[in-house]
Amino acid sequence: MSDFSFEVTAQDGRGRTGTFHTPHGALETPLFAPVGTQATVKALTPEQVGELGAKLILANAYHLYLRPGDERVAEMGGLHAFMRWSGPILTDSGGYQLFSLADQRLVDEAGVTFRSHLDGSEHRLTPAKAVAIQENLGADIIMALDECAEPYDRNYNELAMHRTHEWAVQCLEAKTRDDQALFGIVQGGVFPDLRRESARFIAALDTPGIGIGGLSVGESKEETYSMLEVLDAELPVERPRYLMGVGSPEDIVESVQRGVDIFDSVLPTRLARNYAAFTRNGRVNVRGAALADDPNPLDPICECYTCANFSRAYLRHLAVSKEMLSATLLSIHNLRWLIDLTQELRKAIQGGRLAVFADEYLHQFEVSE
Repeated sequence: MSDFSFEVTAQDGRGRTGTFHTPHGALETPLFAPVGTQATVKALTPEQVGELGAKLILANAYHLYLRPGDERVAEMGGLHAFMRWSGPILTDSGGYQLFSLADQRLVDEAGVTFRSHLDGSEHRLTPAKAVAIQENLGADIIMALDECAEPYDRNYNELAMHRTHEWAVQCLEAKTRDDQALFGIVQGGVFPDLRRESARFIAALDTPGIGIGGLSVGESKEETYSMLEVLDAELPVERPRYLMGVGSPEDIVESVQRGVDIFDSVLPTRLARNYAAFTRNGRVNVRGAALADDPNPLDPICECYTCANFSRAYLRHLAVSKEMLSATLLSIHNLRWLIDLTQELRKAIQGGRLAVFADEYLHQFEVSE
């Protein structure tokens, strides 16, 4: 068996379970990966992240290239040694960050020229450099450089898609390490024909896995799900599908039903830092006055450290007092919630009851701000 292989272990409808093998351990899918943008999952230690059941962590090449520098990370033994995480790591090439910095970058056929959001210094990112940065970082899964476009501009999406395809080829040509899996990325906005074309091109590159980019960037949820249905019919079943930057509970449930295997998002920890928590009935604002005298856990069915030990009243006290422990406890809960959800989805698929589980879950989980 090679360092990177994937096998589908069960299927129910279009949902499937699988195992993706990496040099730092096997990943059972569907799975949710906590985001450690700066080589740290905010407010948590690596040990705490592992205790939540997380197997894969995402870090960001753009941010780590700027600070502390990918060469410095390499000198420190790579990300695994630097951040003390023994499991698999995935790094994003930085394409999305450059999309979000539209007023500070200039894209051309050969790459991107951008100014650092830290100090305004000018930098140049090409496909070869994106690979070199990620090889220095040493992640198990690395991403090809892509261009994420605003979803509704067809002409620009077609241009960005072809550019993404050419960059994927150049990334493969630049890659030198055998202990890293390079994933190509599908683009194409909300246009079914572009998505089909992109899926066929990226699949033909025969990368060990395939990223799905350019979704959840301004389009409606219905449009996101529609594009996933298009891609499910086009992408090869024998490779894992990674939906980049999507991670709300309802989106995970809907996407697993459309053949997606891997998810990541800053949402759970960002909500935690803003005093919001997932529960089976939607999101809860932990600062709400109604929680002031509530002795119950955030959610009685949750088995995380936070729910096992602390009341809603205490969590509200921490939030209102702006104590740092609030972010830690709420991050523990929110991440465990999504990790448990993917485990429940695996069991539902293995038991042939994915549609029933999804209907029940989505009926109960109504997002409320």
